Amino acid sequence: MAAATAAAAPGRGRRGAPMYSKELTSKKRDEFEDILEERRLSSDLRYAMKCYTPVIYKGLSPCKPNAIKSAVLQSEQVQYVIKQLAKEMGESPDIIQEEAMEILDEMGHNMQLGAVRFFAFTLSKIFKQLFQRVCVNEEGMQRLQHAIQEHPVVLLPSHRSYIDFLMLSYLLYTYDLALPVIAAGIDFLGMKIVGELLRRAGAFFMRRSFGGNRLYWAVFAEYVKTMLRNGYAPVEFFLEGTRSRTAKTLTPKFGLLSIVMEPFFKREVFDTYLVPISISYERILEESLYAYELLGVPKPKESTSGLLKARRILSDNFGTIHIYIGQPVSLRTLASGRISRCPYNLVPRHLPQKPSEDIQEFVSDVAYKMELLQIENMVLSPWVLVAAVLLQNLPAMDFELLIEKTLWLKGLTQTFGGFIEWPDNLCAKKAIMSGLTLHSNIARLVDGHVVLNDKGVEDGGVGEIVFKHALAILTCATYRNQLLNVFVRPSLVAIALQMTRSFRKEEVYNYFSFLRDVFSDEFIFFPGISLKDFEEGCFLLTKCDAIQTNQQEIYPTNKGGVIVSFLSAMFRPFVEGYQLIFRYLSKEAKEAFTEKQFIPGVRNFVFQLLEKGNTQCYEALSSDMQKNALAALVLLGAVKKEKMSNGFTYNVNQEAVNKILDMFDARIPVQKPVAARL
Repeated sequence: MAAATAAAAPGRGRRGAPMYSKELTSKKRDEFEDILEERRLSSDLRYAMKCYTPVIYKGLSPCKPNAIKSAVLQSEQVQYVIKQLAKEMGESPDIIQEEAMEILDEMGHNMQLGAVRFFAFTLSKIFKQLFQRVCVNEEGMQRLQHAIQEHPVVLLPSHRSYIDFLMLSYLLYTYDLALPVIAAGIDFLGMKIVGELLRRAGAFFMRRSFGGNRLYWAVFAEYVKTMLRNGYAPVEFFLEGTRSRTAKTLTPKFGLLSIVMEPFFKREVFDTYLVPISISYERILEESLYAYELLGVPKPKESTSGLLKARRILSDNFGTIHIYIGQPVSLRTLASGRISRCPYNLVPRHLPQKPSEDIQEFVSDVAYKMELLQIENMVLSPWVLVAAVLLQNLPAMDFELLIEKTLWLKGLTQTFGGFIEWPDNLCAKKAIMSGLTLHSNIARLVDGHVVLNDKGVEDGGVGEIVFKHALAILTCATYRNQLLNVFVRPSLVAIALQMTRSFRKEEVYNYFSFLRDVFSDEFIFFPGISLKDFEEGCFLLTKCDAIQTNQQEIYPTNKGGVIVSFLSAMFRPFVEGYQLIFRYLSKEAKEAFTEKQFIPGVRNFVFQLLEKGNTQCYEALSSDMQKNALAALVLLGAVKKEKMSNGFTYNVNQEAVNKILDMFDARIPVQKPVAARL
C-alpha cells in the first residue's frame, strides 16, 4: 500500500556528508549583557540623537532608496520579463514598466535617519516599561560587526513575536551597526502612519502570495538581490515565514532564502554570510492572543487603532528577553564540494532559471541547518521547566514536589544540551516563585498547591468550561513547547521503546523512524538523517543512564523507567492528538474537503469527546496540531492534496489512514527496511 510504503521508506539520502551535525558534548556559550541597564541610567533623547556612523560592507556609502528602485527597474532581469510579458499580452512595454514601478513603490523601503531616531527614542521608553532586561551576547555582536564589513549579510532571526524585528533593529542601532532592511508582510501597510514609519525604518513589504504573477516575482527577487549584491545593508527575514503561535519552531519557507543565495550561485558576490539569531522570551507579549487563535478565534487585523488599544500591556511585566547572535555561516563553505555553479555560467544571468534539484535540496538543507542552529541557542527560563512538570500533574501539584521535579528536570535538560539561564543567586524556591509571579495569568499557588489559572471555568455551560480549560492548557503549553526540541530525539526513542514492547534495536528504530516521519511538520528534523537522530536519542538516554545498548538490543535500566515515563508523557499530547485527528479522518472524512472545512470539523469532533469526558487531550483542539497532522498524512501518501483554482482540496485514502492509525496505536508492527547497520 502506498501509505505504508511511504511511511516505511527511510529519509531520502543527501549527497556527501550531512551539513548539520549537533555537538553532543556541552559547548561553551557566550556571556550575556543587559543593554537596558545603560538606558535606565542615561537620557533616551541623547541615545536617539547620538552620532550614528555604522561601518558597512567594504566602506560603501549608503545608497538612496530611489537609486535602488531605479537599478531594479533598469536591470536586465526585470527588463527581460517586461519585454516577454509585453510580447505575450500584446501590450506596450511602457505600460508594463509602469506596473513594475507601482510594485516597487508599494514594496520598497525608504530608510531615513529621522525615523530611525524616532524609533530609537520611542522603543527605549517602551522596552524599559515592558521588560526587566534585554540580554545580548556581545561576542556575537562583535562577530556580526566583522561579518558586515566582509561580505553581504543575511540575518535570520527566530519568530515568536512582533517585537522580534523591532528589537533587532534597536539592537543594531545600539551597537552602531548598519540597520537591516526587513521583509515585512503587506498587512502592515494597512496601519496608517505606523506602516509608513516602518518603511522609513527599513521595512520593505511583500505580498503574502505572488500567485502566478511573473512581474511581481521578478521585481521582488531583483529588489532583494540588488540590496544584497551591493551590501548597502544586511537583509533580514524570518525563515519560518510567520510568528509561531506555539513557541515551537515552524518548518522553514524556502522562497526568500533561494533568492538571497542566487547572487552567490551566479558568481555576482564572492560569498554571503547567513546569521542565525535566537530570540527567547521569558513571557511572550501575544501569549493569550495566540491561544485564542489556535482555538479558532480570528486573528485581529493589524491596525493603528489596535496598536493604541494594546497600550494597556505597558503596565504589565514581561520579564527578560535573550538575544543570541549565532556564528555567521559562510554560504561559500556550505556549497564547497556540494554544489556546482557551472550550470549558471551556461545561461545569460538575466534569463530566469528554474533551480536544479540539487540546488533545491541544498536550499532546503541550509534552511533546516539555520533553524536547528537557532534552536541550539534558544534560552530556557526556569518557568519553561515548571510548565513542563505542571502539565504532567494536573489539576494541581504540591509546591514542594514541583520544586523537586523542576530541579530534576533542570539537570536532565542540561544533560541533553539545553541552554538554561537560571536567575543569579536565587535558590530553586525563589526562582520558581518568581516564575509563578511573572506568569500569574497562567498558574497560581493555592493552599500549598500550584493550579492552572482557569478562573471562571466553573461558570457557564459544558462547552464554555471546555473552551476556558483549553485556553489555560494551550497558554501553559506554549512554554513547555520551548523544551521539546531539546527532548524530541530521546523522547521518540522512549516512546518507541514503550510502544513496540521490544528490546530489539531494529524494531525500536523502525518505530522511531515512523514517528519522526509522522511528526516531521511538528518538530524540526534535518532531512534524510533518521538513523543519526536515532543514535543521538540513544546516546542521550545512555548518557543519563536511562538505557543500555549493545549491537542488537536496547534495555531500559532500573532507574531509567522514571526518565522514559517522563519523556513519553511530555510528548503524549502529540501522540494522542494525532490519534484523534487520524480517527476523525478515518471516520468522518468521506468526501473531498478544504482546510477551511477540515479545521472546524476536527475541532468539533474533539470538542464533543472532551465534553463527554472521552479524552483529556485538550491540545488536539489546536489548529496548529490539526494542520501539521494533515500535512503528515499528505507526506505519508494517505491523503491526496490537489491544487484547485480556489486553493487546495484533500482526499482521504481510508484504508491507508487506518493502517497508519494501527501502526500509531502499535496494533501492527512498523515494517521498515533498515537503511544502514545499527
